[in-house]
Amino acid sequence: MKKFIGVDLGGTNIRAAVVQENGEILCMKKAESHPERGAEPVMETMISLIESLDGYEECEGIGMGIPGPIDTKHGKIIVSTNLPKLIGFPIAEYIQNHFQKPVFMDNDVKVAALGEAVLGGGKGYPIVYYVTISTGIGGALVIDKKVISGQNGHAGEIGNISIDRNREKYNILNVGAVENEASGTAITRKGREVFGDQIKNAGDVFELARSEDEKAEKIVEDMAYDLAMMFSVIGHIIDPHVFVVGGGVMKGKDVFFDKMEKHYRTMIHDGMQPVVFKEAELEEPGIVGAAMLPMTNL
Repeated sequence: MKKFIGVDLGGTNIRAAVVQENGEILCMKKAESHPERGAEPVMETMISLIESLDGYEECEGIGMGIPGPIDTKHGKIIVSTNLPKLIGFPIAEYIQNHFQKPVFMDNDVKVAALGEAVLGGGKGYPIVYYVTISTGIGGALVIDKKVISGQNGHAGEIGNISIDRNREKYNILNVGAVENEASGTAITRKGREVFGDQIKNAGDVFELARSEDEKAEKIVEDMAYDLAMMFSVIGHIIDPHVFVVGGGVMKGKDVFFDKMEKHYRTMIHDGMQPVVFKEAELEEPGIVGAAMLPMTNL
């Protein structure tokens, strides 16, 4: 069975693993990334980490998932708040020259989407749209096991979709951006506006909704409707076979997920109704998805 290396590069840690083509992680290790030291020190840490993996020599390629928009053609970071000193550095070329193996890189949400499309909730479907709802909201389109990154690496930045222009503006995103209305951060903010400091996170709002608190139920109902609006925008453009939904907010799926899907189905054409909603399945979609980059590109 073929093996590949998957790398998850973040502002705090680098994780690397040897992954079989069936998604089984054979060996995984972690090191602090220390991006403040600059690009080459981070690359050397990554190289050492990969070389510490049992069986890395036998792997056929290396895939990397990195936060922010990625220039997948030239293997560079376009924009990054966590890794500013790596912007524009030829990461893929540097690693490829060292290991003499093909290297591919993409945005971390996109590689997670690839993992789910190939081996997780989207397995067996030709057109998969992956959405993660967590601190923010992100997405990615996978067609026939190929991630669509777009001209500038920004494809899938669905958190900026405006679902209601009559809302307040909070940050650089559009007025009524779904990320500011239905993400975990948004639900926490809305919960605190109603319930005060007893709300520590979105899960607290969900728990109140489970106890049939009317104000919490209203927050959740609005969230479900806003997410359905976002999905309807994506659906009318992409018309996927399946939506795969992951992220930390899915811990509260019992209070919003079915409502969201019901709203969605009232917003789309009759011919679009066969679309399926599924929950993400992989425990390590980032690492596994990164390893799937070389597998699906070679």
